[in-house]
This record gives sequence, structure tokens and C-alpha cells, in this order.
Amino acid sequence: MTDNNASNGGRSAAEMFFDPMCPWAWMTSRWMMEVEKVRDVDVTWSVMSLSVLNEGRDVPQSYRDMLDRGWLPVRTVIAAEQSVPEAERNTVRKKLYDAMGRRIHLQERGRTGDELREICVEALAEAGLPAELIEQAQNVPGDDIDTRLRESHQRAIDLVGDDVGTPVVSFQDVAFFGPVVTPAPKGEAAGRLFDGCLLVAGTPGFYELKRSRSADPDFS
Repeated sequence: MTDNNASNGGRSAAEMFFDPMCPWAWMTSRWMMEVEKVRDVDVTWSVMSLSVLNEGRDVPQSYRDMLDRGWLPVRTVIAAEQSVPEAERNTVRKKLYDAMGRRIHLQERGRTGDELREICVEALAEAGLPAELIEQAQNVPGDDIDTRLRESHQRAIDLVGDDVGTPVVSFQDVAFFGPVVTPAPKGEAAGRLFDGCLLVAGTPGFYELKRSRSADPDFS
């Protein structure tokens, strides 16, 4: 695997690990898209899974129901990336994430398993990928897709540690949970936040900066 976090000709590099079901990851991804407009940065989009993260944990039943549904979107992304040449995989992951995220977070769909399946099929079509990939994406513990999903998820955990959720972003080989932000900064404000992330990532021994969250995701 290539080093996604190495600088290339003076450009910065970042890797964002997302679960399509997570609204906070969606906010962070919209920020990263703004950063791409105002900074010289190459972004790699990768999958992690709240369903994997919370296996065996005692969580509220409503959240467990979401986690049970949440296998399908991440498995769809993994199935899709495996169907294309390696050079195209980052683009495919991003296209599917955008298509799924708009439907899940902006259109507020995906509250049932059937509706989430519809979203995944629509996302595959929007990305120009075959609809039959949805059959490969059905949850089959221990199959090749499950293995590759867990490998991608574990790579995020190895970078950042165990006590995290989504999103995880790696800046030049140093990863953090977050930034968790709402609404997503735009323009130069997005660039300044990215500059700050690079600054703390480049500070030896820096681990955490946090305050209580008092707002819900603002998708506007």
C-alpha cells in the first residue's frame, strides 16, 4: 500500500476514515472538501466502521439497531472498491460516500434496513457501478469483504488508538479523532482549521484538545 500521508512535491496529505452512517464524519468530510479548494492537499478517503467498533459493547438498543443496519453501507463501499483497479479506488470510495451521505444525512433516509438497501443501490448507480454489488455487500461474517473491512477499520485504530469513534483524520502520519465541527467551515476558515490541525500534528507529544459539544450537526 502506498503511503497516503507522505508529502508530494510540497503538497500536504490527509486521510479521512469515515462511516457513512455517522453525521459527525459527514460534517468533517464537508470541511475536508472545502480544504481541498484552498490548500494544496491530497485527501485519501477510507472506511472505518461503527459496527465493528461497537461489537460486544453495551449500547442503547436504538443505537444497536443502527449498528446492525450499518454493516451494509461500509460493506458496499468495500465491495465496490474491490471491483475496480487500485488507481480508481479512492475515487470510488468518495463517490459512494457522497451519494450515501446525501441520502442518509440530508434527505434523512435509511431509518430501516430496506430503505438503507435502496440507498446503497442508488449510490452504486450514481457512481456508475453494477447494482449486483449489493448482493456481495450483504453481511456475511468472515468473508473476504468482512476481512477487508476490518483491515481498513483496524488501520484507523492503529493510527489513532482505541478510545475513539468516527471520524478519524490522519495529517502527515499523525491521526486524531475529529475534528468534530458544526457547521463545516468554508473557504479560508476551512483552510485555517486545517493549518491548525497540521500544527498540532507536528507538535511532538500533543494528544488531545476537547470541550463539551453543545450543538447538533448543522447540515446547511
